[in-house]
Amino acid sequence: MSEVAPHRTVLLAEAVGALNVRQEGVYVDATFGRGGHSRAILAQLGPQGRLIALDRDPQAVAAGDWSDARFSLVHAPFSRLGEVLREEGVGAIDGALLDLGVSSPQLDDAGRGFSFRFDAPLDMRMDTTRGETAAQWLAHAKQEEIAGVLKDYGEERFAHAIAKAVAAARTGEPVTTTRQLAALVAQAVRTREPGQHPATRTFQALRILVNQELEELSLVLPQAVDALKPGGRLVVISFHSLEDRIVKRFLRDAAQPDRLPARLPLRAAELPQPRLRLVGKPQRPAAAETNVNPRARSAVMRVAEKI
Repeated sequence: MSEVAPHRTVLLAEAVGALNVRQEGVYVDATFGRGGHSRAILAQLGPQGRLIALDRDPQAVAAGDWSDARFSLVHAPFSRLGEVLREEGVGAIDGALLDLGVSSPQLDDAGRGFSFRFDAPLDMRMDTTRGETAAQWLAHAKQEEIAGVLKDYGEERFAHAIAKAVAAARTGEPVTTTRQLAALVAQAVRTREPGQHPATRTFQALRILVNQELEELSLVLPQAVDALKPGGRLVVISFHSLEDRIVKRFLRDAAQPDRLPARLPLRAAELPQPRLRLVGKPQRPAAAETNVNPRARSAVMRVAEKI
């Protein structure tokens, strides 16, 4: 196992500030990671406050073995948010935070197979206790399927060339390591943006597929809104355009009232109200943060409040 660098929590003060933490409130950190946001939330909670955290990575859960009666950490994907809250006896919450994407410990641990910087088994699962690895999927996926995933999830313009290379290579031996895959991609990609490794988009696409990241996000957003009390805040930090597009559209739609048939005779008080109010503009990390933590450069935070 490689030496793992300390995790730097992105937009820490901004995200916790956007939650408007009340001392007696109940909050959810749906992406515990290494607990940066959770620690900051607990620091603002009083004795009667409560924080429920979720993470599907067993290593993250093991790192969150804290002795604090106000805190619960559950090994679960955030798509199970509503179920977890019921199991924890929580009816409604004052705020929910989602810090999406892969964490630095996951990227920097060679054994997890998230990065082409190390030679390791091609795993890529956030929850290593279940599901299919990237290598297992590549072993049976059709060439057309591989190309579609690379194009849709990685926005890879050389998707068909890479898929063809993978399909051809596995007839000789299975593609089971990060180094094998990175080398295949490098041979298939003719050109790339300055400073970007040829395999960057391929690894992103496979990670999103293996962990069903976009499906998970689409499932958790309505659950979070349902769980919020009026005045409760939803804070979401995204790291790539596919995630942010889902978040942006969901919040935009929830911030508009349901459409009614034209000329329906209703009083103003009877008109449907939106479920959410957008709070401020999308926020990105300041230059001071990105200088210290270059991985924060692509982060964007969106905030909404339940009406």
